[in-house]
This record gives sequence, structure tokens and C-alpha cells, in this order.
Amino acid sequence: MRDKDLYQRILGLEAPWAVTEVELDLKDLRKGEIRVHVAGSAEQWPCPECSRLCPGYDHLPRRWRHLDTCQYPTILVAMVPRVNCPDHGVKQIRVPWGEPGSRFTALFEALIIDWLKEASVSAVARQLGLTWHEVDGVMSGAVRRGLARRTPKLPRQIGVDETSFQRRHEYVTVVIDREAKVVSHVADGRGREVLDAYYESHPLAQREAVLSVTMDMWGPYIASTYEHIPSAETKIAFDKFHVAQHLGTAVDKVRRQEHRVLRAEGDEQLTKTKYLWLSNPDELTDEAWQRFEPLRRSSLKTARAWAIKEYAMSLWSYRRPAWAQRAWQRWYSWAIRSRLEPIKKVARMVKTHLDGIVTAVVKGITNARSESVNAKIQWLKYTARGFRNRERFRNAIYFHLGGLDLYPAGVSGATHTNP
Repeated sequence: MRDKDLYQRILGLEAPWAVTEVELDLKDLRKGEIRVHVAGSAEQWPCPECSRLCPGYDHLPRRWRHLDTCQYPTILVAMVPRVNCPDHGVKQIRVPWGEPGSRFTALFEALIIDWLKEASVSAVARQLGLTWHEVDGVMSGAVRRGLARRTPKLPRQIGVDETSFQRRHEYVTVVIDREAKVVSHVADGRGREVLDAYYESHPLAQREAVLSVTMDMWGPYIASTYEHIPSAETKIAFDKFHVAQHLGTAVDKVRRQEHRVLRAEGDEQLTKTKYLWLSNPDELTDEAWQRFEPLRRSSLKTARAWAIKEYAMSLWSYRRPAWAQRAWQRWYSWAIRSRLEPIKKVARMVKTHLDGIVTAVVKGITNARSESVNAKIQWLKYTARGFRNRERFRNAIYFHLGGLDLYPAGVSGATHTNP
């Protein structure tokens, strides 16, 4: 088979397009380039805006990076026609091997996308011999393509969370479809207006169909959900993770306060015990438990705070609202009489948001999937060593966690095999 015929089949070209020449520019055994020249023979071409057949206007030279042939970069070269459409003016036609405006063929873009799922932008650029901006451009284009293909729909089970951006000075709000386990929406900030805009972008019928909204006890999110989700009082859920997080912080504050007092008296029994109090008791090693057991049974204020926290963690098995309500009210009475201000502060917060906690308890709702997504977002930030701006941060979240169809038209991915 001649080289022109081979590349004609590899590229899947059909009339009026044809490979006219294949040349090897071999500078040395490690550096070289294969150039595949392609030409079109039609007298009329479809307008890229309306598909109307129009006469050619002129031709412009274009180059596209394609999958390597053996170890050599392969470049498609073509004089691409422009047409003069009566309705849309002079437009460059679409070519079958690449997306409009792209410097890469669709198959090479798919290869970059495959690699980006496994490594950072910098690593992919280094491995493929591209610039950071070229790889980032492919990621941004893939996200735009995926979002354009996705049908906007409000999830029935929503998770709302915020995550910090650039050393915790700024935040983005992340809305998660807990059923599909994907990120539905990312927006700058964590104010009420962020969630308002998201809810208002969906019709009332979709908002009425929402079954639950899990979130932490952040006032702006609560207020927005009450405003836009019908019967929100029965759908908002504050799950075990967030209650445990607040109580764990309170226990640690009690420990630090008490530790300062004891150290001043020469008592070091709370030294290096932070993680004993904050760890799940079931996950402690035998050695750690032997050290922790006398501490938790002591008369320390920290031991009392820990017992209150652990009792709260035992209240998530109820399935009847009235029973769950009474159990949490008993816990509140104990916590508010504890004379431990950090614990009392959490108790007052729990009382204010008790309806949402009871909803989470009796419906067995958890925000674990949202927290799992948030953990993956933190990993994205770590592997990227920070993001230069919000747009790139959002793109990375959508790319890895949005469940989007990222590939160019006609390409399904898994393109690691070179032609």
C-alpha cells in the first residue's frame, strides 16, 4: 500500500478530501517530522454556520498536530477553503479531522484528554512535547464542549459544598448530583447569590422534584434553598459528617484550653493526645487504645467533651422523626449543661438546625459523596500546585468530576495506540 493511501485510510478521509503527498523531514534519528499534505477538490463547500453550499472564496494554509507515526511527530498540512456565504459572509469551512480553531487533529486532542485524566497539565505537556498553554487550551475546550452537550437539569438529590481557592482566601461553591456522583455546577464565591442564580436557572417543576439538599450549616445556602426549593424544610439535611466536624473542633478547643492549664501545673497527661480524641475509636490501634482508655475514663474536661461528642454520633440510627427529635433534645440538655463553652456553642447551633439534622437521620441521608468530591478537589489543587485563576480551577473540577463528554465529535477516547 502506498504511503498516501495508508494515510488516507488512517485519517478516514473521504472525497472531496485526499492525501496528496507524504514527506519525511528527518533532521536526525531522534528529531524529525512527517508532514501529510491534504487537499480538497470540490468547487462548492458548506457554510460552517448554515451548511448552505457556497462557492470558494480563497484558501488559507493550516497545520494540525496528529498522532505520532512511530517516534516522529506527524503534521497535517492543508490549504483550507473559505466560502462567501450570502447570509454569513466569508467563513472558513470545517475540516473533518479537527475541531474549529484547533491546532490539533481530533485524535490528537483525544490523546491529550486521555493523558490529562492521568496526570497534571505540566506532566502531559512535558511528555507530549507541548507547551503548558497548549495542553491547558485542550482541557478548556474539552470542558466547553462537554458543558454544551450536557442537558441542564436540576439533580433530585443535591449536595452543596464550598471549597477554598488560593490558600483559603477565596471560595468556590460546588453543587453535586448525589445520584449521578458528578459535579453539576461550579461558581465563584459562597454567598447566597451564587446558589440563587443556580436554582433560578432551572424551572419550578424541576425544583419541586428535588428530594433532598445536603449541605453544611452555612446560612446563605440555607436561606437560598428555603427561598427556591418548595417544601425545603423537609428536604434540607445536615448530615453526620458536618455535625461530627463541628463537635470534633469543639473537643479539640476544650483539650487545648485544659492542656494549657495542666501544663502550667506541671501535668503533661494531655501532651500529644490530640489525635486520640479526634480519631474514630474503632480505628485506634491496640497500643493507642491502651493509652486512650484511662484518659477517656478520667475526670478531665476533655473526656467529658469527648463523651458528649460520641453520644451525638450514636444518634444516627433512628428512623422515626419523633424519636430522633427527643433523642437530640436529650443530647442538647446534656451538652448545654456541660459548662464547656465550645460544646455549648455547637449545642446551640444544633438546636437551631435540628430539623435538618433530624431529616438527615430519619432519611439516612449522608453528604459523604459531596465530601468525597471535595477530597478529590483538594487533590487536584495539590497536584496542580495551585491554580492561576478561578477559570482554570473550575475547568479542572468539571474536567475530572463533571461526568462530561469531553472528546471531539466522532472520537470516543482511549487513543493511546499510535497509528
